[in-house]
Amino acid sequence: MDDTDIQLLRLIEDNCLLTDTELSTMLGIPAEETSARKNRLQEAQVIRKYSAVIDWARAGDGGVAAVIELKVSPERDFGYDRIAERISKFRQVNSCRLMTGTYDLQLLVAGKDMQEVSRFVSEHIAPMDRIRETATHIIMKTYKENGTIYFEKEAQERLPFSF
Repeated sequence: MDDTDIQLLRLIEDNCLLTDTELSTMLGIPAEETSARKNRLQEAQVIRKYSAVIDWARAGDGGVAAVIELKVSPERDFGYDRIAERISKFRQVNSCRLMTGTYDLQLLVAGKDMQEVSRFVSEHIAPMDRIRETATHIIMKTYKENGTIYFEKEAQERLPFSF
């Protein structure tokens, strides 16, 4: 992977709707090379998926999102990998990360309401072997998601000024 690949990845991460022609212009390389690089990065699973950032609250289908922190007893020879893989298979789990600090795993989960999220944690996550403790934090409002700012500042009216 070279600097052009890194620049290409940053451009795609910022806006995956850019065409190969637009990307090639921005990178200063032919469109065929851009397409070949993208294909190679997809085959190597460096590019895992293309997605959109949706403001579900504006779409009228906000639901509830929560951050769930887990204290986990690591498994001999596997550490946290097998429990994280098992948890990641639930449709409610949007993200699962190993982290440092007080908790071991962090989940981002979604449900239609708080009761659904609560049921998911109490019925599926908490009873799992190796889960020692959970902490659930309901997300009340999103201000920025994947680099996209959700709030818009109103255009400020310029004050008149004279000498």
